[in-house]
Amino acid sequence: MKHYAGIDLSMETSHVCVVDAEGRKVAAQCVDSTPEAIAALLERHGPVERVVIETGRMTPWVARGLHELGVAIVCIDARQAHQSLKAMKANKTDPHDAAGLAQLARTGFYKEVHVKSPTSHGVRSVITARAHLVEARVRLDNTIRGLCATFGIRPGAGQGERFLARVQAAVAIPGLGEAVASPLRARTGLVDEIRQMDRALKAISIASPACQALMSIPGVGVQTSAAFAAAVDEADRFKRSRTAGAYFGLVPRRHQSGELDWTGRITKQGDGTVRKLLYEAANSILTRTRQTFALKTWALKIAKRRGLKKARVALARRLAVIMHAMLRDGTLFEA
Repeated sequence: MKHYAGIDLSMETSHVCVVDAEGRKVAAQCVDSTPEAIAALLERHGPVERVVIETGRMTPWVARGLHELGVAIVCIDARQAHQSLKAMKANKTDPHDAAGLAQLARTGFYKEVHVKSPTSHGVRSVITARAHLVEARVRLDNTIRGLCATFGIRPGAGQGERFLARVQAAVAIPGLGEAVASPLRARTGLVDEIRQMDRALKAISIASPACQALMSIPGVGVQTSAAFAAAVDEADRFKRSRTAGAYFGLVPRRHQSGELDWTGRITKQGDGTVRKLLYEAANSILTRTRQTFALKTWALKIAKRRGLKKARVALARRLAVIMHAMLRDGTLFEA
């Protein structure tokens, strides 16, 4: 008889539930969150036709490990699984979640999610680490501004040499000098690390033909190209390029029920980092790029009719479609 399994993954231990083709529970056990331990449990109750696991922080490592061990693993969207599990059980517990995932594996009522390659996750890790370093630097800048404002010193906007020159005036003030000196030293270290991350991303983009092709688009730089290529990972997994806009949450949200039918703001689903970078690239095309080409002209018409903000979103969505088509076909951007 065919068996199906669900895994509720946690950092230390995971709950695994195995059911038969009729939905009856065959086994339920808590094991270590390692591919070897999970595979050993499934082998004792095999053959297992399908194993379902939710998206999460440890999912890529566990899913790849189980796949290498010959387990038919399927990764599903955690948001969809949450709604299904909520309808199955009133109380949310790890054993209940594992049992619910096993039932989803048996019925096939799920949406499979692509597990990205280790290379893609490595690029994304660099981009994420850099973003956190920039956030920390911005918080330090704002802290320094707040400390200086109490003594009437206004460093002003910006982050360059002018900002640092104005802050130096605060070092000579008793009390304030000691308070500002430590954040300034920490800020210097953060700036050095950010530059190191920038060099790493530049090296990644130089070594990647996909990034080089994407950077042929005016306004698309190292971060945007690397983040987009890492998020897409395999261009062939999208049947149509226009799906890329929805994948990154750049399509309008729609709700329809009977006579009610309305369209709202964008869904903001998917990779928020890529969505932000696409928005910044669109803004660069509209406000900084001096070159005139068809894509920019199209977006400027939208800006004139609907406003600059909506034009940026529309252009970001169009950029996602074009960039996916470039990765799929291996072509360069033609203005």
